[in-house]
Amino acid sequence: KEGDEVISGCINMTGLIKIKTTKEFGDSTVSKILDLVENSSSKKSRSENFITKFARYYTPAVCYGALALAVLPPIVSLIIGFDPAWNQWIYRALTFLVISCPCALVISIPLSFFAGIGGASAAGVLIKGSNYLETLAQTKTVVFDKTGTITQGVFEVCGIHQHSCSEHKKADGTCRPEYTAEEQNLLEYAALAECHSTHPISVSLQKAYGKKLDNTDVQEISGHGVITTVDGHQVAAGNDKLMKKLGIEYRTCDCVGTIVHLAIDNVYAGHILIADVIKPHAAEAMKKLKAAGVNRLVMLTGDDDRVAQQVADEVGISEVHSKLLPADKVTQVESLLEQKQGKDALAFVGDGINDAPVLSRADIGIAMGALGSDAAIEAADVVLMDDDPIKIAKAIQIAKKCLR
Repeated sequence: KEGDEVISGCINMTGLIKIKTTKEFGDSTVSKILDLVENSSSKKSRSENFITKFARYYTPAVCYGALALAVLPPIVSLIIGFDPAWNQWIYRALTFLVISCPCALVISIPLSFFAGIGGASAAGVLIKGSNYLETLAQTKTVVFDKTGTITQGVFEVCGIHQHSCSEHKKADGTCRPEYTAEEQNLLEYAALAECHSTHPISVSLQKAYGKKLDNTDVQEISGHGVITTVDGHQVAAGNDKLMKKLGIEYRTCDCVGTIVHLAIDNVYAGHILIADVIKPHAAEAMKKLKAAGVNRLVMLTGDDDRVAQQVADEVGISEVHSKLLPADKVTQVESLLEQKQGKDALAFVGDGINDAPVLSRADIGIAMGALGSDAAIEAADVVLMDDDPIKIAKAIQIAKKCLR
């Protein structure tokens, strides 16, 4: 509404808004996210830092040692009056270079990792380096972002309620997908009312109806909903505020999701429940991760507690942190990193630009490749090409087999 703060990177789906710039680019949300990515990149796992530091000193030492072996003994021999035997000492220096290279490690390990990375890519998992494969094998904690990772990030109609919500619930607490003729009629009214809007909620209603729509008599009330005329009947479709504005008594819904209330000729007709859809293999993926040796599953999300908890319960995640901004997610991951033991690694799975800082900060960052943002894919160490979370367990199993 008027006076609200707009975070940079947001998308205005419909209508015209006038925004006043109150901060310089350096203080903007996107700038802070990019800064978090850059700072997080310097905090990679200890094993990577150790290997880099070891190579920095070991390689020059060996090269200088070989050079000294080729030059110093002949010079000393020459000074004290003996044959310098240059050929012999150069040969010894080259032998020293070969010996100082631990062949079994240098040759067999890269080949093993090459095979592991190739096997993972064949399974639709792109791993950006052998060091990430090694870290992946030690993963004991997996942290998930919710939207686009556990859920599809796409809104769909999941319930049409003419009467009380309890009549439409299945034993597991979710809404039944079958609709009566009267409920289909209610969906048609809602789709016709929303047919000219490109808002994600409106698009989900049009998609659920699935037929060609044409309705020109539509009045949109910003922040409330729409009012239209269908077959001579006045139809109002919108949120609680629209019902209150029109003075119509409405029923609340126990189910978790976005509610679109409908009133026909100023009489309440029911409501339609719209929610983000959980990925088909999400629950199975959590079971396979536990079987692969992961002992802690955590979900981070910007959604409210109720939505987050329901999704977590459905897929089998016990630890949930909700209402988080991008910087809050980094803080949570920092806290989880402090709690891990020994060489255990923490993996974070995300898809959006707001996940990029966390992907960089985690021991291993896993991004969704099909729907993920460029920033997330760039910041991640592992990319799932088909966005299927079940592939995470597969990648861990490949990494463990590679190290064995």
